[in-house]
Amino acid sequence: MRKRQTVTVSVPATTANLGPGFDCLGMALELYNTFRFTVPISDKELLSISVQGVDAHKVATDGRNLVYQSAAAIFEKAGKRPFPLQINQTNRIPVGSGLGSSSTAVLAGMLGANVLLGNPFTDAEILQFAVGEEGHPDNVAPALYGNLVLGVIDDGELYIEQIALPSLTAVVILPAFHLLTTEARAAMPSSVLLADAIFNASRTPLLIRALQTADYDKLAIAMQDKVHHQYRMPLIPGMKAAFAAARSAGARGVAISGAGPSLIAFAPDKHEEIAAAVTAVFATENLTSRSWILPVNSVGTHIE
Repeated sequence: MRKRQTVTVSVPATTANLGPGFDCLGMALELYNTFRFTVPISDKELLSISVQGVDAHKVATDGRNLVYQSAAAIFEKAGKRPFPLQINQTNRIPVGSGLGSSSTAVLAGMLGANVLLGNPFTDAEILQFAVGEEGHPDNVAPALYGNLVLGVIDDGELYIEQIALPSLTAVVILPAFHLLTTEARAAMPSSVLLADAIFNASRTPLLIRALQTADYDKLAIAMQDKVHHQYRMPLIPGMKAAFAAARSAGARGVAISGAGPSLIAFAPDKHEEIAAAVTAVFATENLTSRSWILPVNSVGTHIE
């Protein structure tokens, strides 16, 4: 018999790429998924997973659950046998939206298991494990630390630059369209033109500076992209027109959030008008939409 333990992990949504920062830039947003882990007193109790909230029906509640698989990976790395966990997951971030829902599951599972084991791994080590699972740091790093994060992988070594931001507001519009990340990535070419690489390379530092100074006007240039938007946009009905509608309604910077299908737009005001304009465009494609007006999250993951 052992003492019953409970830990709660809350992980924010993230938006990756932000236009030119493909696979290296990500930002945390003020929208959380929450995960409660309970270790029962007896080993006779079985794994129990419950999911509620947004898109709960899309989440597995058995051994295929990503939170549980991520927790089990930490137990294995620590050389321990997994406890018969009871996991309660509350979703506020839509599944498959381009807002980092899978990253919240991976981070929560790893961090929750780490706490239950007495924290054998540092946050930096947990992040390294999570990046290994996700493939790149642009979602998991800002989800862990908050704000804007630049992540670089060199020879297997992960380098993270945390960038504090002032108060910024983003509008996120999610059309009811299913787009697999694998499909969005497969649409991209294996190489890009030198001119396109230079285009993105010149805008990425401008983007970081514009976000640091809340210079919305510079975002109009800084969030331009020639590496992935042109290949992913045709996959999402109405997305090209949605970009134009967002800008006409007052948005400065506009991008596909992550692999999509969400659109993210930044503006100092007229947030509801931007959401309405983009929603109207998707409606012409017979797609309903959900929208959020979200500030940047500066806290990242928190554990109770």
